Amino acid sequence: MFRAAGNIRNSLTKIQRRFLNLQEFQSKEILEKHGCSVQKFVVASNRKEAEEKWISFGNHEYVVKAQILAGGRGKGKFVNGTKGIGGVYITKEKNAALEAIDEMIGKRLVTKQTTEEGVRVDKVMIAEGVDIKRETYLAVLMDRESNGPVVVASPDGGMDIEAVAEKTPDRIFKTPIDIQMGMTDSQALKIAKELQFEGNLLGAAATEIKRLYDLFIAVDATQVEINPLVETADGRVFCVDAKMNFDDSASYRQKEIFAYETFEEHDPREVDAHQFNLNYIGMDGNIACLVNGAGLAMATMDLIKLHGGEPANFLDVGGAVTEDAVFNAVRIITSDPRVKCVLINIFGGIVNCATIANGVVNAVNKIGLKVPMVVRLEGTNVDAAKQIMKKSGLKILTANNLDEAAAKAVSSLSNK
Repeated sequence: MFRAAGNIRNSLTKIQRRFLNLQEFQSKEILEKHGCSVQKFVVASNRKEAEEKWISFGNHEYVVKAQILAGGRGKGKFVNGTKGIGGVYITKEKNAALEAIDEMIGKRLVTKQTTEEGVRVDKVMIAEGVDIKRETYLAVLMDRESNGPVVVASPDGGMDIEAVAEKTPDRIFKTPIDIQMGMTDSQALKIAKELQFEGNLLGAAATEIKRLYDLFIAVDATQVEINPLVETADGRVFCVDAKMNFDDSASYRQKEIFAYETFEEHDPREVDAHQFNLNYIGMDGNIACLVNGAGLAMATMDLIKLHGGEPANFLDVGGAVTEDAVFNAVRIITSDPRVKCVLINIFGGIVNCATIANGVVNAVNKIGLKVPMVVRLEGTNVDAAKQIMKKSGLKILTANNLDEAAAKAVSSLSNK
């Protein structure tokens, strides 16, 4: 089999799905609203706002966290940072916490999940520190194998759950939940025992687990992951960090949650595509790809790689595409200055090839495309589509199959 770069395959998981990514403070707000135990916290955009909001905090410890949509903040570094402060700063000194806020706001944070340019920090969350005695892991998620919700729990929290599964799989416990009945008290107690809560904390942990399951159902989540779910030295249970994913099909009834959606940290072309119900993923090469379907996207990019080329991006037009959407698709993928060739590969089952052809011709005429374009169409109304492109008089390179199309796209780069 041909093998494309790993980031191509990872990016394909985004196709035909809308991912609502929440900032940490937003997840905490949802937890708090549904009765789950979280630390006191405030969100601020500057030092003065933070000082005004945290008046109710105790004086023992402050946890300052940069709010960006990327992991690895604790080990991250700020571009032009002067004090060696990363994206997470813990201190018992109020003045030190205020200085950390000044150091974070307005600067770009680079982590293992960002680009080298980093992401600008516009907000910080300041949480009241808790004296953690023990960390556990708990997740509620939709599971195909169980055909419904399942709770995954481990007494070994605060670390990558995949590492726990690999090294000590016997320390991970899985409990399927009947979605009609909901979580029972006995199930909640069983999970709390598996997390090794004892004494008075057993009941408190079971209550917290039930609340997390109820939240999962109430917000149409596909995953609610708490890592860590902690036991404190003074005998309390807290959700310290949370990751949540939601069913995008439920956005119409989860308006409050989907109102959290922000595109500030997204590629502008991805945002542009989103408004036309198109899926755009940017990459590092110079051949733009317009396709319909994740499988075809993967095959197209694999063949580009096989012939020595590199994809600059790919855009999936889906099955219910219109001529206007095709026009915008071509406009978006060619807006990347690195693009030196456009490869359009459509297999028209649901998609009408004539619709694609009309949209492409319209786009080339209006945009004034200055790079080669290779088009391979197959399926519904393909003959009519070929006639549309032929009559247009445009210099469009056609191909009879995918391999030929990829070869022509790569060779067009050396012919320029």
